[in-house]
Amino acid sequence: MEVHNQLGAGFLEIVYKDALEYEFKKGNIPYAREKKFEVNYKGIILPHNFYADFVVYNEIILEIKCASNLCDADIAQCLNYLKVSQCKLALLVNFGEKSLVHKRIVL
Repeated sequence: MEVHNQLGAGFLEIVYKDALEYEFKKGNIPYAREKKFEVNYKGIILPHNFYADFVVYNEIILEIKCASNLCDADIAQCLNYLKVSQCKLALLVNFGEKSLVHKRIVL
């Protein structure tokens, strides 16, 4: 919320990610940015990977969007990240609206 309060809506996703990373460092919150996940299909690793915006506390996927609204594809993306990461919780956060919008997605 601090990032949205300071920046408001209208920036590109990368700006919000940079600001979030600053806040994580400042708050000593453990995180990984652009964490790579491989996709295992029938025992083989597929050549393309998923990259989650952030993994916080090594167990929460944090996916950042900057859109006029969230859609089903955004939720599906988070569900896929949960499957490949084996995390149980994803937070989908949209900085593109006047008020900060977020969804909690549990697998």
